[in-house]
Amino acid sequence: MADNKHMSEDEKVLHGMGYAQELSRRMGTFQSFAISFSIICIISGGFGSFPIALATGGPFSLTIGWLIGGAFALVVAASLGQIASAYPTAGSLYHWSSILGGRFWGWATAYVNLLGLLFVIPAVNVFLYLITRDLLCASVLGWDVSGWTNTTQIISVGVITAAQALLNHLGIKLTTMLTDFAGYLIFVVTIILIIMFFMAAPDMNVGKAFEFVNNTGAAGGGVSPEYGSWMAIIIGLLYPLFTITGFDASAHTSEETKDARNTVHKGMIYSVFWSIVFGFVMILAMIMAIPDLKAAAATGWSSFNNLFISAILPSFIGKVMLIGVIISNFLCALAAVTSTSRMIYAFARDGGLPFSKALASVSPTYRTPVNAIWFSAFMAVLLTAITTPLNAFAALSTGCAMYLYISYAMPIIAGFFAEGKSWTTYGSFRLGGLSKLFAILVMILTVLVTIGGHAFVVSVPATDTSSFVPGLWYYSAGFCIFLAVLWFGVENKRFKGPPMGAEIAKRQASIAAAERALDAK
Repeated sequence: MADNKHMSEDEKVLHGMGYAQELSRRMGTFQSFAISFSIICIISGGFGSFPIALATGGPFSLTIGWLIGGAFALVVAASLGQIASAYPTAGSLYHWSSILGGRFWGWATAYVNLLGLLFVIPAVNVFLYLITRDLLCASVLGWDVSGWTNTTQIISVGVITAAQALLNHLGIKLTTMLTDFAGYLIFVVTIILIIMFFMAAPDMNVGKAFEFVNNTGAAGGGVSPEYGSWMAIIIGLLYPLFTITGFDASAHTSEETKDARNTVHKGMIYSVFWSIVFGFVMILAMIMAIPDLKAAAATGWSSFNNLFISAILPSFIGKVMLIGVIISNFLCALAAVTSTSRMIYAFARDGGLPFSKALASVSPTYRTPVNAIWFSAFMAVLLTAITTPLNAFAALSTGCAMYLYISYAMPIIAGFFAEGKSWTTYGSFRLGGLSKLFAILVMILTVLVTIGGHAFVVSVPATDTSSFVPGLWYYSAGFCIFLAVLWFGVENKRFKGPPMGAEIAKRQASIAAAERALDAK
């Protein structure tokens, strides 16, 4: 380990929070942006959850809903950005909530964030499997996929996820190269697809892109249960919020980012902003390419596939773009594995998880948290298997958006009450007078998203041929009960939380020893 004179500012900040520099700092400003932009991936969520918006508020939810949800995501990213600028650690949300809201609030934030992150990986990989099956194998290659079952889906997602875990295992340098490439690829593919969608448009009646039509129930092919207009709009917000999520990846990789205090917030904010801009233009192009929006909505979950087959796949360049979409989705979930494993690593090193010592271990060869990486992959595949009977993509994408935005709101709420009181350490990025206003907006909209998510993924009643399948309310209630039992039964007495005060000073010798041990291997 370097002495204090030669220690970088990043190392000093990290040591000041009680942690050793175990991970390798290789990421710069673009890499911090690219990893979040790769997870957001507008050609993943923007395509996969397209039927959700079309089948709720129609074109209104696709365009105006996108802008409303995007603005909300930007407010969240800015609010988290000012906290990240003050406390750039891999634990990010968990660490921030602990510092600003106390030990229990941080512990609860960690578990909610972990649940949301674990939903991201299988949500993207299930969509990757579906478009590979329906668009590449069936439509392009002409294969008969009618015999592909739920078991095929679970096994395929398992293989895909294992490949992403292996690439993460081999080091942040390789992962960063791939997510950098993904950032460029998403831009290029999105621009070409926008042009192709506009070229396929039968007319340029832009007005139809902003009309509100309540397509819940049968009008939307049964994608959503039937509701009134306001609930249709609220559920429609799941479209932008599933797409524009995961931008906390910039924060989760803080300890692998150079000049983190001045870099991480830019990665989050810029990735959200450019996703909003490019996503909106792409949505407009897709709407223009649909000759009959009412008929398209009635096809339910097939609406996007039908559009892509008719507007993009007939040409050779369209088939090339499909390969680009498939690769982008693979790299999107790859970045999600990176983000999730870093969160698990950070929480485990503070003793917050079972088998914490193993999950917090770092490979001296690759300088990556290998056990946390493979645990993330295992849990992602398990969630795929559990949610497959409920329509895996609907359940996973909704759970991802809902639980992640709840976890984003938790440190922001803590900051609302702590700012100027117990929170007096700030970074270079500050919201000033907007800070508390943004926090209030985050609280309100998070409640709406939570209501919308539970209203969208409802239980499947038992029939003569199938058993009862519980909706997301059951998952959330069970999760809350699990947390209550775990906290009051065990963790309230055992879990100490991140180091603070005198504990940080006590850790300095062990920090030096940990860094020397890694450097020696």
